[in-house]
Amino acid sequence: MKDMKKAICFLMVWPLVIFFIVSGCGKKGLPLPPEIKGQKLAAPFDLKCIPRDNEIILSWSHAIDKQTAALIPEGFEVFGANRTIEACAGCPFEFEMIGSVPMPSMEFTTRIEKGFKYYFRVQAFIRNDNIRSEYSKSLQIETK
Repeated sequence: MKDMKKAICFLMVWPLVIFFIVSGCGKKGLPLPPEIKGQKLAAPFDLKCIPRDNEIILSWSHAIDKQTAALIPEGFEVFGANRTIEACAGCPFEFEMIGSVPMPSMEFTTRIEKGFKYYFRVQAFIRNDNIRSEYSKSLQIETK
């Protein structure tokens, strides 16, 4: 009788042990294509703005590194988001693409209104091959 209880417990516990061992088999996430050294786009950097009356001019830099990011971008996509100055600190917002600039230009002009916080970032792209760089660092502008 005791052996029968041990056997039943063993048969109930053993599948759970196997389940936990097999289910924790590594890092989970979306599959990534293999990366060929140098075959990617470098992210734009040094994002700056020049404020004017009701608009700002965004400018940035981009450099090609033959060792890690040798591809030449076709252009740059500019992303922006805004919220009111009174909005809570840390409230979520979503970036939306607000424009595209072809190479070699690295400037973008957009209209702004008073009483908002604006956030901008830029990404390099090659449209035909659907290749995108990482985003530049975000730039925050507050208009009063």
